[in-house]
Amino acid sequence: MIQRVTVPGLFPPPRYSHASVVEAGTKLAFLAGSVPLDADGKLVGAGDPVRQAEQVIANLREQLGAVGSDLEHVLATEVYVVSSETAALSAVWDVVVASGLSAGPHASTLLGVACLGYPGQLVEITATAAVPVEDGGAGA
Repeated sequence: MIQRVTVPGLFPPPRYSHASVVEAGTKLAFLAGSVPLDADGKLVGAGDPVRQAEQVIANLREQLGAVGSDLEHVLATEVYVVSSETAALSAVWDVVVASGLSAGPHASTLLGVACLGYPGQLVEITATAAVPVEDGGAGA
């Protein structure tokens, strides 16, 4: 079971929670950063953080599916954007919201950074997700 917590004494976060809590015994997946590369390793959306964010979300869906989870079961993310401008960060966050990733809402941190690992890369998202139990027993 996932419990999403928004703390009453803190400023209400826009479309994310302050914390996510999972029941003991729940299977968790810790995902490496999802990057804006296609299946051939080519950068998608050069110079366009919104297009890169869309590719990152598509890749994140693939990662989650490979471990038996999905966007609905994401507990926490870190969203990295190469920019010092809040408008660029907000544009990427809009893609996250539109994807349904924040529907939980999950706990998240949005960061502006100086650079990421691949040439031309502007966006990366790491995630932690619960993996639902398939047999209908207790789980996420």
